[in-house]
Order: sequence, then C-alpha cells, then structure tokens
Amino acid sequence: MISKNYIITAAEGIHARPATALIRLTKKFKSIISLQKGEKLIRLNSMLNILAIGAKGGDTLTVIIDGEDENDAAAALDIFFTEQLKDL
Repeated sequence: MISKNYIITAAEGIHARPATALIRLTKKFKSIISLQKGEKLIRLNSMLNILAIGAKGGDTLTVIIDGEDENDAAAALDIFFTEQLKDL
C-alpha cells in the first residue's frame, strides 16, 4: 500500500473538469485508489464521490493506492497532482 499527501495548488480546487481527468487516469490501473480529506475517505471511481469531498485550493489530500500496479499508479497520480491539476 502506498499513501502520499498532496496540497491542492489549483485555486478552484477539484471541480468537474479535474474530477473527470482524475477518474480517467485511475481507470487505467487495477489497484484500488482512494482519496482522503480529514475523516472523509472515498474511492476514486465516481465524480460524485470526488465532488462530495469538497477539495478546495490549499487543502491537503491523501491518496491511498493498494494493488498490483500501485507503483505505476502512484507515479501517474504524482504527475497529476503536482503538474497537471493546476492547468485544468
């Protein structure tokens, strides 16, 4: 299992466009990928789940990945949160 914290750098947070991109990205992997904000823990398989967590700019989120391709998923999600999110 891999767990990593990210600070949301996009001022708008995670809205519909980045949520869609995040779902498309996570569907490429077999691992179970979850997102945690405070006490809320959701699976990254539904836009409603992602929007319900209410991630805003400056929030800290924890990505939890568990499965056979977790290292590849972690690398892809790292690029998403550190480079791509701010452009969506």
